[in-house]
Amino acid sequence: MELAKYIDHTQLKADARREDIKKLCKEAKDHGFKTVCINPSYIELAKELLADSDVGVCTVIGFPLGQMTTEAKVYETKDAIKKGADEIDMVLNIAKLKDHELEYVRDEIAKVKEACGDHVLKVIIETCLLSDDEKKAACECILEAKADFVKTSTGFSTHGATFEDVKLLKECVGDRCKVKAAGGVRTHDDFLKMIQLGADRIGTSSGVKLLEG
Repeated sequence: MELAKYIDHTQLKADARREDIKKLCKEAKDHGFKTVCINPSYIELAKELLADSDVGVCTVIGFPLGQMTTEAKVYETKDAIKKGADEIDMVLNIAKLKDHELEYVRDEIAKVKEACGDHVLKVIIETCLLSDDEKKAACECILEAKADFVKTSTGFSTHGATFEDVKLLKECVGDRCKVKAAGGVRTHDDFLKMIQLGADRIGTSSGVKLLEG
């Protein structure tokens, strides 16, 4: 098991500056992480910094609230890919899900997936704001829309990934799509347990610390 390839090395703070992104990309190259996960305005910088590596560039869409229109999310996605993003992490419209507007939720994910083309799409459902039934409904929408991952959290709400949520999401999606645990994975033991419970990817700003134990 190559643990480094589980990690999306993340820097999404509003005050992250060029030097922060340079540091993030250097650490990702040095440790062989799967991607860096950054805000869209830094895609081109990260792409340039990572050009001589196999580290991908992941960016976020509709972040962090998910309340943009579908058209805005589709535009953001196309723009991000045009600028060099390899993977897209979109925020699901949480309010529409809670209002049981599942056709809207499913249709929006499908349209963003279409805009992604062959690029990986992860859908952030913000588990801390959902009941277990709502988490299951979100997973069904994601599967029907043929996204590649269900992702627990933005890291900007009340709390991030929990062991219980990763276990539940894995039970919901099985082998039909993958699971990304994000936010709150801060120790080596937590990292390993998330993988054991079914996480295929870990989103964290503590990637170096997780690897070094």
